[in-house]
Amino acid sequence: MRNPELLLVQDADRVRTLTLNRPQALNAFNDDLYDAAGDALHEAATDDAVAVVIFTGTGRAFTAGTDLEELANPRQHQDGQPHGFRYFMDQVTGFPKPLIAAVNGLGVGIGLTLLPHCDFVLISDQARLRAPFATLGVTVEAGNSYLLPERIGWTNAAHLLYSAEWLDADTCVALGLAWKKIPGDQLLSAAQALARPIAAMPISSLVHTRRLLLAPRQEAIAAARARETAAFAELVGAPANREAIQAFREKRPPDFTRLPAP
Repeated sequence: MRNPELLLVQDADRVRTLTLNRPQALNAFNDDLYDAAGDALHEAATDDAVAVVIFTGTGRAFTAGTDLEELANPRQHQDGQPHGFRYFMDQVTGFPKPLIAAVNGLGVGIGLTLLPHCDFVLISDQARLRAPFATLGVTVEAGNSYLLPERIGWTNAAHLLYSAEWLDADTCVALGLAWKKIPGDQLLSAAQALARPIAAMPISSLVHTRRLLLAPRQEAIAAARARETAAFAELVGAPANREAIQAFREKRPPDFTRLPAP
């Protein structure tokens, strides 16, 4: 696995826990962390000793999303190997085994858009989620232009994406973004308790069942990701995105009111 220190791996009872470990950056994904997480999923998919995977984070964040310093220059391929966000999402959307998210804290961007790809989402009572794409001058990612309306309804998805408002744990459960709210100090143990009896089942049955559950939406997710990639390519580096990144560096709110209309 590339840069394994960025991702902690723990195995117990056929459950593999993957812990994002970049706490100094609120577990924000740079390309190296995307690579490490993608590699970890690839390895877990083919490891006969792993039946269930849990994603969580160290410190006070699940993940603060994609590192803005790398947003404008994504590294997708190098030396013939896939890299970055697209590689990670390829592993997520093709992952054949049950996937659990234990959202331990702040979840921004991919910290929210990863969740509809998981079979179960447990969320800490201290966690908050946000889809900040409009405030960055970009748009939704990870197939969520399809998945969010499917999961939480059109109006809720539109409000979440247009407004970029913060969602507390109770709201996430009410909307269906999370399954259960758990006290923060019990979150990981609750996720592992959920995973253990599932992991005791035959892996072949789990894999076939997940494949059947996912089959009706796989083509729709792939098509949504392709549309999102095209829209993202158009918006990254455009005036709104440049203003958002400059405002971030200058520690001020962005001002989009004087930008030209598209």
